[in-house]
Amino acid sequence: MFRPSVARLAVKAASQSTRPAVLTAASRPTLSNTFMRSLSSTPLRANDESNKIKKDPLLAATDKAPQGALSDEGRFARTDESLQIEYPDDEHMPRTQVVQGRGGMHFKRTLAQYSLENKVSLVTGGARGLGLVMSQAIVASGSDLAIVDLNKAEAEEQAQKLVEQFRKENPGLEEEQMPNVTAHYSDVANPDSVNEALADIIAKHGRIDNLVTSAGFTENFDAISYPYDRIQKLWGVNVDGTYLFATGVAKHLMERKVPGSIVMIGSMSGTIVNVPQPQAPYNAAKAAVRHLAASLAVEWAGQGIRVNCISPGYMLTALTRKILDENPELRDKWISLIPTGKMGTPDDLMGPVTFLLSDAAKYITGADLRVDGGYTLT
Repeated sequence: MFRPSVARLAVKAASQSTRPAVLTAASRPTLSNTFMRSLSSTPLRANDESNKIKKDPLLAATDKAPQGALSDEGRFARTDESLQIEYPDDEHMPRTQVVQGRGGMHFKRTLAQYSLENKVSLVTGGARGLGLVMSQAIVASGSDLAIVDLNKAEAEEQAQKLVEQFRKENPGLEEEQMPNVTAHYSDVANPDSVNEALADIIAKHGRIDNLVTSAGFTENFDAISYPYDRIQKLWGVNVDGTYLFATGVAKHLMERKVPGSIVMIGSMSGTIVNVPQPQAPYNAAKAAVRHLAASLAVEWAGQGIRVNCISPGYMLTALTRKILDENPELRDKWISLIPTGKMGTPDDLMGPVTFLLSDAAKYITGADLRVDGGYTLT
């Protein structure tokens, strides 16, 4: 055993051999005096504190800076309560066009696992915006499709256009080789309406293999003045609708005892707080969607059902273009915060959604794929 007395002798010998000859016992600071000095808590005088702030550039860049020294302090990291944008009704909603030139035959080498052939996919909110473009990607990848939307007339119109565009870009195909694209009505926040839509889809397609929950919307009010009935509607569509369709499709897959893939469309707003527009309820709703995907991925992993989330950043949908045309300063602020220096376009989601639905992602579940140009990295 190493005795304490031996250790003390070793330390004493080492200190004596390294001590300068001119340092005497009388002139050495004692241990107690040294600690007393380092623990001194004598307060700085007011002038000393002020001088310290002025000389230290880091302190001068905080809220301790002299009044008026930093007029932009925190300005670009706050919301602007005067900015209010209400989600338009169907009558004033700008129309979305089918993407051209994305569904034809190609001869580039790629993995066969990316194909969605012999699948039936369901997309909620598929009649416009991001949902329509992702629907087109799914059809181009070989899947039959069921579009679900609150506006059934528009869903029927877009379903027809998707088939027409596919035929134009794939001349010579037999009729039985054409995708089967159907339109269905649903109020996604209503359980009975969701069940009716699922039954209608199964009756027309025979089954459902994949689900994309794209139905959702955002609007901008400061939290205190946000109309509560609109908050309920927002959460109903974004959260309840996602949950109801996910559980409905999962139940169908479990009854068939087959695997499946579910992709929930979240938002980068579920991870960060957007500025300058205030949108606390939407941010909370998309955070719920992101964590719902993770939770269901764990719960259903044993049944072979994968659940993932795509979180888009700022996307130039027809509605976003309209809003930014009316608010050019908002556009400039958004772009200034995106590392790539530009907003995304809806077709930037065609690859990610196809990947996550396909067997190329068969070992990926519970993931949140951010498609935001790097926005959430800074």
